[in-house]
Amino acid sequence: MGTTTGLSGNPREYARRLAGQSDEQIDAWAAELMRDIAIRRGVLRVIADFRKTAELDEHQFERVFASGGGPSAVIGRDAKGRLMVPAITLYALVAGIRAQRPDGRARLIAYLVANFDELVYV
Repeated sequence: MGTTTGLSGNPREYARRLAGQSDEQIDAWAAELMRDIAIRRGVLRVIADFRKTAELDEHQFERVFASGGGPSAVIGRDAKGRLMVPAITLYALVAGIRAQRPDGRARLIAYLVANFDELVYV
């Protein structure tokens, strides 16, 4: 996030600044954050965080994923039975939440703000 918008020192200010950004920018930052967290902390973390902030149960998550262009055939479970998708397909959640929820933008912003500490880490 560039110097013109910048990261703020706290989540509240960050949320305020995100509200002023274009949909395209929010989408790009959300997809990039998902990728970065998947690399550092794993896909399961991204799925759990996204489901929590977007308020999605497993079935709703699957619909959002497929609506965003994620192939339904790759949705699966890990050895412990946890919902799983390939890291390379996480971007589908961004378009999918917008397609499935009228407040998709707000849910993406909630995801970004919930992971504020991850952004500061980078």
